[in-house]
Amino acid sequence: MNWILPDRIDNHFPGHRAVVAVFAAITAMTIGRSLFHMLAPDGGAQSVAHIPLDTFSPVQAGQAVIFVFALWGLSQLIMGLLYVVALARYRALIPLLLVFIVVEYAGRYLLGHMRPLDVTHAPPGKILDHIMIPLALVLLFFSRPAFGRR
Repeated sequence: MNWILPDRIDNHFPGHRAVVAVFAAITAMTIGRSLFHMLAPDGGAQSVAHIPLDTFSPVQAGQAVIFVFALWGLSQLIMGLLYVVALARYRALIPLLLVFIVVEYAGRYLLGHMRPLDVTHAPPGKILDHIMIPLALVLLFFSRPAFGRR
C-alpha cells in the first residue's frame, strides 16, 4: 500500500511517466468542465447534459434539482474523505487543503452573487461562507512552521 499512501509526500512519482501525462489531461478536463458548468448560461444543464429544462413540469424540475444536489453531495463526500486521509496520514497537506477550503467557500460566495437564487430562508451554506473563509485563513496562518508544536 505504500505506493498509494507513501510515507513521504514529495514530487517523486515512482510509476510510469505516461500516468502523469494522462493524469494532467484528466486534470485539465476536470477544471475545464467545472468552469463551463459555473459560467455557462444554463450551467451546462441543457447545452451539455441535454436536460430539457424548457419542457419540464414542476415535478420534473424538482427531480432535476434534487439530482444536482445529490451530485454536489458526492463531491462534498469525496473532499471530506480527502480531508480524512490528510488527517490520518498526510497532515503536511493540511495547509494546501485549507487553501482549497478558502477557494471553495469564496467561489460559492461569488457564484451566489453571480447567479442569485430566490430561497425562502438563507441556507446554512450561505452562513458558512462567512465563517469558513476567515476560519480557514486563520488556520492557514497558524499552519506555518513558526507556529509548530510547542
